[in-house]
Amino acid sequence: MKTAVKEVIVVGGGIIGMLTTRFLHQAGLDVMLVDQGQLGSESTWAGGGILSPLYPWHYHPAITTLSQYGQQHYRALCQQIKTETDIDPQWLPSGLVFTDDTDLAAARAWADRCGANLQHLADSQALHACEPQLAEDFHSGLFLPDVAQMRNPRIADALRTSLRLLPITLAEFTRVTRLASNDGRITGVYLGDELFHANKVILAGGAWTGQFPEMQAVNVNIRPVMGQMILVRGARDLLKRIVLHEGRYLIPRKDGRILCGSTLEMNGFDKRTTPEVAQDLLETACRVVPALQGLPILNHWSGLRPGSPDGVPYIGEHPDITGLYVNAGHYRYGVTMGLASAQMLADMIIGKTPLIDPTPYRLNAERTPTAEWV
Repeated sequence: MKTAVKEVIVVGGGIIGMLTTRFLHQAGLDVMLVDQGQLGSESTWAGGGILSPLYPWHYHPAITTLSQYGQQHYRALCQQIKTETDIDPQWLPSGLVFTDDTDLAAARAWADRCGANLQHLADSQALHACEPQLAEDFHSGLFLPDVAQMRNPRIADALRTSLRLLPITLAEFTRVTRLASNDGRITGVYLGDELFHANKVILAGGAWTGQFPEMQAVNVNIRPVMGQMILVRGARDLLKRIVLHEGRYLIPRKDGRILCGSTLEMNGFDKRTTPEVAQDLLETACRVVPALQGLPILNHWSGLRPGSPDGVPYIGEHPDITGLYVNAGHYRYGVTMGLASAQMLADMIIGKTPLIDPTPYRLNAERTPTAEWV
């Protein structure tokens, strides 16, 4: 790697870091992307890929704004990178079905505000027509037919491959030990003891972003939140819809695999999985979809979400260090909000007016912690 001054160094190679790098390169900037592991191998790889918040009416409007942008534009991105790499991220318009309608009033109000297509499955017949495999003791529900999904390992692989085809400096398995600044301006990053100079630095390191002292100084509050998930294999097309039940979800893939998740555990950076959780996830899945009874667990893993107080990510320039930017803290929805987040920050850096108002995402914007966070 050469030590010439880069226009931008992006720290963190998850979906947000990779997309930000892609957009800046397309704008003509000389970009370097650094990750402590393989690009896309942490929370991007581990997530479920639902392109919607689970209960969108419960979230801050700023989360809805970023999510809706992704819902509108991810399909085109997936088609484009499939053409470039021959890797299919498997964008799939599954729709999202909820196994009860207790939130009907709040859901309708949200849908009216946002222009979302929400259907009330008012009786058992309507619910089971939407998803025939649901257990018989579910009698009503809600349905968001426009919700799609992607397969996380495949979108990570496709983006990683696309970047390797471009004249971009990629430094995988390389840890940024500290940032360099002078007179209130960023000057680069240290990889080990070696300084790599840059005019601008973007911190997009997910759960690890908050470890930089420069973040702690302005109260960028990001911490790891572990989620455990399991994978089972059913017959192809056994399950048609993404199903959400009491905060847990089932996601059907094209090949018959079904992802069952997930937990919320605050154990620091400890990602160890437990057999008790795997069994609990499987039992929940079988209660919701009895046809899963007897299927073996193919895989069990965990990921570290970059938690933030109210789930609204930090996107923008550091208030005290010119040229230092952050794009992190997306909590459970890094993939869901990632496309909009990367586009917004790239627009800010190249001097283009963002399509989305960046005000709610500023590093010093007021954030009211949720009960879950506290």
